[in-house]
Amino acid sequence: MPSPAVLPSGVSQDALLAELRRLSWGAADILRAYARGEQPPHGFPRALSVDDGGEGPVSAADLAVNQWLLDGLSAAFPKADWTLLSEETAKEQLTEGQPLPAEWLWILDPLDGTKDFLQGTGEYAVHLALVRGKRPVIGVVLLPEADELWIGIIGEGAWCEDRQGQRSPVRFSPRTEVSDLILVASRSHRDDRLEKLIAALELGGSKAVGSVGCKVATILRGETDLYVSLSGRSAPKDWDMAAPEAVLLAAGGRFTHADQAELTYNTGDVRQAGCLIASHGKAHAELGERATRAMADIDPGFQV
Repeated sequence: MPSPAVLPSGVSQDALLAELRRLSWGAADILRAYARGEQPPHGFPRALSVDDGGEGPVSAADLAVNQWLLDGLSAAFPKADWTLLSEETAKEQLTEGQPLPAEWLWILDPLDGTKDFLQGTGEYAVHLALVRGKRPVIGVVLLPEADELWIGIIGEGAWCEDRQGQRSPVRFSPRTEVSDLILVASRSHRDDRLEKLIAALELGGSKAVGSVGCKVATILRGETDLYVSLSGRSAPKDWDMAAPEAVLLAAGGRFTHADQAELTYNTGDVRQAGCLIASHGKAHAELGERATRAMADIDPGFQV
């Protein structure tokens, strides 16, 4: 494992984790209120219904949690030498082809899984990742409806906490043979190429789950063993992958391209394109080899 996380000068790990807990559970309360049509806490306005011509609950929840997280981190660590980037601020902050000039970068997704949020499945998440030198250092994946806060610190490990701070460990499944592995897949974002790839992997079964954070949590709980992302007309972005990768990696799992290349962040291109595989790590290389061979037939020339 890599060496324990080194944080920016003046930021202690204990203080950072305490603030991440406070912000995460506050975000959970905000999102749950909007999901139920209730008055959100912390002074945020109720969402007008789409029928009223106002902000719908998804947009209002997204913006409220975005403000909650950005304001909270800024207030708690006003002198910290890091930059804050979220899905909601990316258009204003980013220039295509140019990485942000930041050694330390927070990459936030205030609401991952908007379809699931709107449809009421409960399978939505909040992602926070601290990245240094294009690679994650700390990841937080909050599942508001499950009351699960997954925290991963590269070099130290990963765990799940409830609202009372009670920790439970990562429990990867004991499955090691590819033919026994269980895939966690999207309900949407599935095209013919992905269906062919899944068939070619010859796995043991599959389960449909919402946001990337929720998918990776099923691997961490041992319910499933791998997740595959195959970009097509669109691709997931840095804020979709950074926090789930950090937690999975800290737990001892893997999250790479099919050719085993690492994911990189703040490169000037926020798209995480290609064939990406997240797993508990026990058959990761073989999965990558199978996927690479399959994609050569399914979509010749595709960069895995």
